[in-house]
Amino acid sequence: MNTFDPANNIQDLQYFGEFGGVNPSISDSSTYTFLSAKTMFDTFEGNTDGCYLYSRHSSPSNLYLGEALAQMEATEAANVTASGMGAITSVLMQLCKSNDHIVSSRTIYGGTYAFMKNFLPDYNINTSFVDITKLDLLEAAITQNTKVLYCESVSNPLLEVADIAALSQIAKKHNLKLVVDNTFSPLCISPKELGADVVIHSLTKFINGSSDTVGGVICGTQDFINDLKNVNTGACMLLGPTMDSLRAANILKNLRTLHIRMKQHSHNALYLAEMFEKDGLVVKYPGLKSHKDHQLYKSMMREEYGYGGLLTLDVGTTQKANEVMEMMQYENLGYLAVSLGFYKTLFSASGSSTSSEIPEEERKSMRLSDGLIRFSIGLDNDIKRTYEKMRACLVSTQILR
Repeated sequence: MNTFDPANNIQDLQYFGEFGGVNPSISDSSTYTFLSAKTMFDTFEGNTDGCYLYSRHSSPSNLYLGEALAQMEATEAANVTASGMGAITSVLMQLCKSNDHIVSSRTIYGGTYAFMKNFLPDYNINTSFVDITKLDLLEAAITQNTKVLYCESVSNPLLEVADIAALSQIAKKHNLKLVVDNTFSPLCISPKELGADVVIHSLTKFINGSSDTVGGVICGTQDFINDLKNVNTGACMLLGPTMDSLRAANILKNLRTLHIRMKQHSHNALYLAEMFEKDGLVVKYPGLKSHKDHQLYKSMMREEYGYGGLLTLDVGTTQKANEVMEMMQYENLGYLAVSLGFYKTLFSASGSSTSSEIPEEERKSMRLSDGLIRFSIGLDNDIKRTYEKMRACLVSTQILR
């Protein structure tokens, strides 16, 4: 299955700056000049390699980052966007037209859910939300108008794991595109190798890793990326979710340490999950043998990068969740904040934050408790010390006795 090493692919890309710098020069221009009018015309028509017209079309910095991310995901090409939602919305608008239908996992990021549930129906594009772990129900939801199967490799926030290879078989059987958001598991899982057609990331999270930049990427075939950038019909071209060149350059620098960071995130998360489970807490983490999708994740993963940096604790109520998060922040164990992939641990109660767009009755049906805390575990050097301090907070708030 794992026929390539994504970290090696990133490492083997070598760029030189304009003056021989070890980092490529940043293209700090929104528009570009030409020596002849004909070259400008040819560039606008997409017939000149190495020439740039306008940064919404392309820029050197964005192309460098896109190339590196395509290498990471083993796709032919990639296009970076100004946010993860910019990537998601562009892909769905490119693949779906009026009267089309999407089958999506029911446990996905709240913004993605809101786009499918509340925004797309105005364009006569509807979505069926299903339990992605029940393949028979998923296949039953497919209609003659279905164009896309959509899922997250590891779902936000319930940490359900998608059987990407099985979903790919279903997609191919029904001539659908399988779109996979791999934000939670970069390097750990390679969806393209398992049969995904399009792979999406929010670069804001683990890939950038410093919580100072918002960005996204779409990885796919060269033809699909070309379609997205088509000047007449491309969603990325016409909707304008363009990444700033300086941001692209910064993310490219941080991408080079992703393999080191993911190993530490995963190491720390597994240790905490195992200790919390021994304490009798309601903890979910794909690396635990008790997790219902543990074997599935294990069959897809690159073992050296582990099971990712996300775990959840269910402490029962919103009040208890708020108490323990506030205390952990006070004790300098992390930040009460959304997002993930930062060097410090981030924690939030998903039901009242990143999943609040999902109606309460639907959150209950998928067992997304108001007391569920999502932890993005940081890069702590002494994770045993972190555990002892976290445990003290849990005891102090009477979650542990």
